[in-house]
Amino acid sequence: MSKSLRVLYAAGPGNVIGSYSYWRKGEDDPSQVAITYSSQFYDACRDLDAEGYIISSCKDKKLLREGKLTLEHRPNPLQNASGLLYHLGQVWYGLGLIATAIAWRADFAIVADGTTHWFVLSILSFLGVQAVPSLHCTLWRKFGPQRKIDKLLSKLNRIFFAKSCTAIMVISHDVAKQLASLTEDQTKPIVQFKPTYRRAEFASVKQPDTEHSPFRVLFVGRVEENKGVFDILEIAKRFAALGRKNITFDICGNGSALEALRQEVKLAGVESAFTFHGYCNKVKMREMFSQAHAVIVPTKTDFVEGFNKVIAEGVLSGRPVITSAVCPAVSHQQGMLVEVPPDDVTAYGDAILKLCDDREFYEQKRQYPQQSIDRFYDVSNGWGGALKSILVSQKTNVYSENNLDGISPTAGVHLV
Repeated sequence: MSKSLRVLYAAGPGNVIGSYSYWRKGEDDPSQVAITYSSQFYDACRDLDAEGYIISSCKDKKLLREGKLTLEHRPNPLQNASGLLYHLGQVWYGLGLIATAIAWRADFAIVADGTTHWFVLSILSFLGVQAVPSLHCTLWRKFGPQRKIDKLLSKLNRIFFAKSCTAIMVISHDVAKQLASLTEDQTKPIVQFKPTYRRAEFASVKQPDTEHSPFRVLFVGRVEENKGVFDILEIAKRFAALGRKNITFDICGNGSALEALRQEVKLAGVESAFTFHGYCNKVKMREMFSQAHAVIVPTKTDFVEGFNKVIAEGVLSGRPVITSAVCPAVSHQQGMLVEVPPDDVTAYGDAILKLCDDREFYEQKRQYPQQSIDRFYDVSNGWGGALKSILVSQKTNVYSENNLDGISPTAGVHLV
């Protein structure tokens, strides 16, 4: 490369400066189970001898410059607004990113979804900056009709994905399929990545105890209605009515619905079936996976799930995972998960009962092929590997095939 690359990365709401403090010591951020995307960005900049500028919408406003890296927490004051204010905030924040990219003379702008509306970034190509969207969620809900606002944004974003960006990073086949549908197979090159983990993080996770008494079902994630937490309450109420006191639920995570869920659990008289652990770092999560018998991921159909890392973490822990096709990770673990129809509370409950009572079925559903495990430990398949393949290929006009996962980078989208 004739000159040092300058890569700007709009990373979403994470604490990227906090993650950097661990990265520069050669450590992983203990707040996350998976390897953070920001640390993979720092790795890519180091490996390519590139200059990096990472911007997060983290509320704790900060700026740090160190060596070839600039790190900034730049809050979006309208991120949690509703209606027109929210959309104005998205546009305004995107224009601010464009201004920074131009002033800093960026060669590339890597932008995570949720940062701004994609059509705003179409300006970058006219200003000589190569835009690369990083999609961690589907573009619209997989099940059910699109809302009017989704249809409008899709029309506005279509040109960006088909003409204005350089390449697109996606976390699952479901996202790639929606892109192909949106652009009528005229999308820019797609590179798929997977969440990645350290093998050592799961080496100490214990085997599930064989007594199954109580049978512990683990939920991990944001405690929100669209993540299915109130469906878990309905399942617990059903079990109480059946006299099944040997099944309990561990809820790990915070969210806007946490207090409401606590109150509903109390009103329903099923407090003994629930333990609320709040936010858990990866040390605590190793303990929770060791204690769990099964993992439940009951995401609702009104959420734009892109993959759901908890499914991967359940697989790596050797626990059966109960979920539905709302989570695109299902297609990556074909036939290995306990899959139920979306939003079917009864089916989720039936699956838990079968895992609890049928030992042969339970053991079958926690025996994952080694290949399905190893893929999450291979950092070359991760976000950082996908990023490096794009940056290098755009300098050499040769795409590495290692990270394409069956999707052609030269002829629109080709799904195997």
